[in-house]
Amino acid sequence: MYRPQPDEFPPFYAGYIQAVNDDVITELEQQAIEIPDFIKAIPLEKGEFAYADGKWIVKELLGHVIDTERIMIYRATCFARNDKNLLPGFEENDYVDNAHFSNRSLESFADEFSLLRRANLYFIKSLSNDELKRFGTANGGLISVKALLFVIAGHVKHHKKILIERYL
Repeated sequence: MYRPQPDEFPPFYAGYIQAVNDDVITELEQQAIEIPDFIKAIPLEKGEFAYADGKWIVKELLGHVIDTERIMIYRATCFARNDKNLLPGFEENDYVDNAHFSNRSLESFADEFSLLRRANLYFIKSLSNDELKRFGTANGGLISVKALLFVIAGHVKHHKKILIERYL
């Protein structure tokens, strides 16, 4: 699968897309294994840690990653199915504030990510070339199904890097 071109996504997503290898399917598959293992290796006492005042704790960041994957895969599903409705954006801080992520175990995030990603891979691998080329509008920006797959993988990479550099 070729890399999405700049006219396939809003500029906001460029960093996520550039962080991903051309073989996005393999990268998504690898993340399905590596990310749960990475989460399970986080020391339990770090689950409630935030690296600065006003920043999310580790559990909130993990919940955000999972919520974002759900939203991006929903967008990909809508656009692949040729749904022409305009999809809204989402306010990530409101999602985190209303999710009670701190009440959960780190292991539950690892399990949820694994199950969610594995289910999403069935959908992703079922997409035809025509479906990957379809576009839709979300949060006021035009984006292709293919670009959304790269965003999903890149978003996970981005937050794993933040976890390593700022939290662990």
